[in-house]
Amino acid sequence: MIDAPPDAITIARHDTPIGTALLATDAAGVLRAFNWTDYEPQMLAWLRRRYPQATLEEGAAPRAVELAFAAYFAGDARALEAIAWRAVGTDFQLTVWRALCSIPAGETLSYAALAARIGRPSAIRAVGLANGANPLALVAPCHRVIGANGALTGYGGGLHRKRWLLAHEGARFREAA
Repeated sequence: MIDAPPDAITIARHDTPIGTALLATDAAGVLRAFNWTDYEPQMLAWLRRRYPQATLEEGAAPRAVELAFAAYFAGDARALEAIAWRAVGTDFQLTVWRALCSIPAGETLSYAALAARIGRPSAIRAVGLANGANPLALVAPCHRVIGANGALTGYGGGLHRKRWLLAHEGARFREAA
């Protein structure tokens, strides 16, 4: 089934302990993108490129999405699993983003292990690039991917957020040297 592009995308702001989040949802309440207000221009440009026919409007997120984010930040590390999402990307990117969702809260995985998990063990760099292109950060939990040595590696929302998110979920990691 081919996903029909949305006619409109609503951008909602959600305050969190680590900054204000941007939640982009369609009329069906499906999350199309997530980012932090620090990166609002990049997110809006991404949405315009991927959904050129859609109008972008400020508004409220669907109640179920708001409640899931509130529950997550209140301590329910699995609350975001209930959020329906769709993203535009290559088949490979979509495979990586779906695989990110298989990393349980409180656990981490290396890029190599993620590449192996999708059956492409030699595609470590490609997995890293797809991880970095993830438009649904936090919901497709790219923050759970760390270096092979257990150390924190880059995160589009900033290492301070990655550190907080992993600690919030009870994951173990090392600080980068």
